Amino acid sequence: MASLAEIRAKLQEAQNKSSGQSTGGGDNAIYPHWNMQEGKEAVVRFLPDGNADNTFFWVERAMIKLEFAGIKGETDSRKVQVQVPCVEMYNDGSVCPILSEVRGWFKDKSLEEMGRKYWKKRSYIFQGFVVEDALKEEKLPENPIRRFIIGPQIYQLIRGALMDSEIEELPTDTLRGLDFRIAKTSKGGFADYSTSKWSRRERALSDVEQAAIEKYGLFNLNDFLPKKPTDVEL
Repeated sequence: MASLAEIRAKLQEAQNKSSGQSTGGGDNAIYPHWNMQEGKEAVVRFLPDGNADNTFFWVERAMIKLEFAGIKGETDSRKVQVQVPCVEMYNDGSVCPILSEVRGWFKDKSLEEMGRKYWKKRSYIFQGFVVEDALKEEKLPENPIRRFIIGPQIYQLIRGALMDSEIEELPTDTLRGLDFRIAKTSKGGFADYSTSKWSRRERALSDVEQAAIEKYGLFNLNDFLPKKPTDVEL
């Protein structure tokens, strides 16, 4: 049987992966734009997914937060929140038992609030370069191709612009692509990214950026989704 220390290490690893933190030996690959100060702006350039079968240059991640009164067998009475993957994100026909239960709650007004609490929370994984670093990072990863965990608010801005007929090329095009400006403000006491936008001017990737792609290659973004639970784990 695994020791308590081993179990805790495994749980911490799973929690880090679920929350979008890097678990690759502290390689700092994820750019934490959410740590920007209010009023700051970071400029990034998204790149295609290394998975040629993916139509998009991102993958969707869907997680469900489950709250428990505590841990069985422990005296600590603090509540525990666990994030688990919604198996419907794997697009293989799997049915999520949690969502199957929760869907019916939205038909009952008395259960709507609880339904929203246990509904899947979406985020999106992208990759690319940090063109202008608002965080002034001191420790940079060897591989300059970073990963970005994008929330629904920024994602809707990215997605909406792609439907604009005035954009003639994919924003990830190496010669005629567009940078994206992530701007952080606040609204009602919460971080707000509604003023983020695509750059209006096309920009070809620099020689340094092109060389980085040739040297390191592009990530297969599916590799950064949580491991799909087995039937037993589910």
